[in-house]
This record gives sequence, C-alpha cells and structure tokens, in this order.
Amino acid sequence: MGAEKIYRSVLKVAEAYRQTLDRIGAVNFQTEPPIGGWSSSEVYSHIFDSSLLSLMALNNCVLGEGKKKPTAFVVKVILFFGSLPPGRKYKAPSKIASRVKKISIAAAQQFITDFELQLMQIYPKMKDADPKIKVKHPVIGYLNAKQWLRFIEIHLKHHLKQLKRIENNYKQ
Repeated sequence: MGAEKIYRSVLKVAEAYRQTLDRIGAVNFQTEPPIGGWSSSEVYSHIFDSSLLSLMALNNCVLGEGKKKPTAFVVKVILFFGSLPPGRKYKAPSKIASRVKKISIAAAQQFITDFELQLMQIYPKMKDADPKIKVKHPVIGYLNAKQWLRFIEIHLKHHLKQLKRIENNYKQ
C-alpha cells in the first residue's frame, strides 16, 4: 500500500475519532465502562499520546536518525494485513501505559488536532526518507518511516474498535 493511501486513511480514522467523541457523553467519557478496563478518556489519552510519539519516531527516520536494522517477518505480516493478530488482548508496554491519564473532552479534541497538524507537517518529508533507516518500536522492533505510518493507522483502527465496544456496553 502506498504512503499516500495510508496517510489519507490515517486522517479519515482521526476524523472518526472526532465523530466518536461527539457521541460520547461527558459522564461516560470519564467513567470506567461496565466491562472494565480503560475509560474512553483514557483510550483517547493513550492513542493520541502514543500516535504523537510514533510521529516523533517517523520523523527521526525522515531525518536519518535511526539504524539499518531488519524488520521482523511477523511485523511485515501485521503491516501487510493491516491489523494485529486476532484472538488475544494486547497490553501497552508499562512505559507507555504509565503515560495514560483521564483527560477532558476538550483535551481529547486538542490531542486530535495536534496529531493531525504534526502528521501534515511530517508527511510531505517522508518521500525523502531512506527506507533502510529504522527506529525501534517498544514492542514490535524496528520500523522505517512508511512502516511507522502504517503502524499508526493500524493502532488507531485497533483502539477505535475498542471505543465502539465501550460505547456499545453503555447502551446495554
């Protein structure tokens, strides 16, 4: 899949987060769902904080500040199919999970805007990135600039599904 198509998809998914935010009530946004786990607020905190960190890694690839390392085969499969393997729960690394906090709806909206603005600034520079230069992801290993963009897309979609499960749980 080409970088332009991934880029457009990421922006479309970010817009879906905005629309989801518009549907979530202020009380439900902050409250742990009946099924347990993170509140919607914490999901927004996690996904956009980690997406901004991923953009920093992507930018480091663009700047040539990485290493020439291989990408694991299983990661190539994940990136090709565009989703995390089904049937298991994924936990954020403790370093990332420790950054999660409850935020307001206004803060979530600002997070989305900050992410979109940074993505729009970095994306045009990607064409100059050396595909052999990679920066390490804390779980899946070394990714180049395009792979980081694809990972952001996959990760955003993964948590959007989580938000839909939370939203549906409040309706029951």
